[in-house]
Amino acid sequence: MTCINDKYSMSQEKNIFLAKRLLVDVVYKSANLEGIAVTYANTVDILNDVGVEKLKPSEISKVFCLRDAWHYVLDNINTDVNLGFLQSVHEIVARYDVSYNELGKLRSSDDILVSGTLWRPDIPNAEKLHFELQELLKIPVVTDRAISVMLWIMRSQMFADGNKRVASMAGNKILIQNGRGIFSVPVELDGTFKTMLVKYYETNDMRSLKEWIYENCIDGVNSEVKDQVITEETENEEGQESEIQ
Repeated sequence: MTCINDKYSMSQEKNIFLAKRLLVDVVYKSANLEGIAVTYANTVDILNDVGVEKLKPSEISKVFCLRDAWHYVLDNINTDVNLGFLQSVHEIVARYDVSYNELGKLRSSDDILVSGTLWRPDIPNAEKLHFELQELLKIPVVTDRAISVMLWIMRSQMFADGNKRVASMAGNKILIQNGRGIFSVPVELDGTFKTMLVKYYETNDMRSLKEWIYENCIDGVNSEVKDQVITEETENEEGQESEIQ
């Protein structure tokens, strides 16, 4: 079994620089994970308000939502990860997926289908969710904590839609806040991730999926030299990044 230790260590400032530098890439990967067949070039165009003919307006809107959720996470990097934070992220990232009355609200019915499995989640209970989340936040190793919280949110299905997106944002917030890197699923590994995720849903055993994520989906830097490269490259790209707001 792979030991879920911290793969990367950097200052919070450098991790935020890294996240901003990779913003287009992580939005591109997140969009594809949600089934939006957008290319990296498409993502650049969308975030720079350039029209993309082959994408539906709803798909373009979801890309903007992902960008806005990332901005929210980085702007609130030192706030607590609690149900209130998750609900605020949901209000941003799922605003074109659910009705106004469901935005930021815990799911109140069991009429939810999970792709690829007959497994059905329980109706979420706020008190139970709060207790389980607080227990997971006690995990001492940051990367282990981030992945565990993220997968728990996905399986809890606490919202009517957008659970993977909320979970990814929460996991990334924990990583970035503590200088431990960034989570994203490479587009070419989407299928493997979803297959393993379904197995986790059905068994409630996240061990193998945690190990796979640790090996394939956590990126970052360690050395002072690499941190310096990030800083210099970020400064050189500030003009370009400022256009993607």
